[in-house]
Amino acid sequence: MVVASLATSADAAGGSFYEDFEVVWGEDPHPERRVAVIDGGRLVKLTLDNVSGSGFQSKDAFLFGEFTMQMKLVPGDSAGTVTTFYLSSKDYPMWEGDGHDEIDFEFLGNVSGEPYLMQTNVYAQGGGRREQRFFLWFDPTADFHNYTILWNPLNIIFSVDGVPVRVFKNHELQGVPYLSTQAMKARASIWDGESWVTMGGRVKTDWSHAPFVASYGAYDASTACVSSSSCSAAAAPWMTRRLGPEGQRALAWARDNYMVMDYCDDPWKVFPRGVPAECGIDRLAMASLL
Repeated sequence: MVVASLATSADAAGGSFYEDFEVVWGEDPHPERRVAVIDGGRLVKLTLDNVSGSGFQSKDAFLFGEFTMQMKLVPGDSAGTVTTFYLSSKDYPMWEGDGHDEIDFEFLGNVSGEPYLMQTNVYAQGGGRREQRFFLWFDPTADFHNYTILWNPLNIIFSVDGVPVRVFKNHELQGVPYLSTQAMKARASIWDGESWVTMGGRVKTDWSHAPFVASYGAYDASTACVSSSSCSAAAAPWMTRRLGPEGQRALAWARDNYMVMDYCDDPWKVFPRGVPAECGIDRLAMASLL
């Protein structure tokens, strides 16, 4: 097990930011200039301008865990920007079909006064295109909020401030790839996605508003398993956690009121041979509960 956090204190098990994390991206002779580490890591700011974005990642890689990041998104006109918190088994660059595993929170910027889109995605053994998009029930630029990924052998649960918004279940027995064997690092970044992010790329990034700044607060991976160790269900009860009845009701509330796109509906027509198998499996399971 490991305790690692952006925020550190005298009684924290993690060390400073640079003991647990490394700056890995920023096209600059000194990329760390694009990552502001404040008060020993209690606050970390990532910047994006027309030269480069920026990012950091954990030094440890994990095989299963529960990961929470506090984030406050770019305020004002953020059109074209992508702010992320994610897990990935592969360093940048990554692409469809390269065999990597990945679990994403991506926040898609918008023009002033219009809401952010939160996009979640899962890559299993290189296969992605599993996007689900949500509006949020609060202003994510006004304050910090908690974004959590629970990843265990049974399922992946995405939560926002403790409210589950998505579950990706392990259907390996039905032939659906799952994220079971590849260790992943925790990562955060901000980058320019103006070709597709805002209104399908019709609204471009306004660089007169740069630099764009995303803020990261406390990060908790205190129940994650470092890939070189092992986690039993007895030692880590989250290893067998699924949503109970209350969690299922919260999930239904989030999906019914805030989900605006589901890959299982194939809105982008990217599955000419039919949607991924898990879509039908999950819908049959849900129908059996009604």
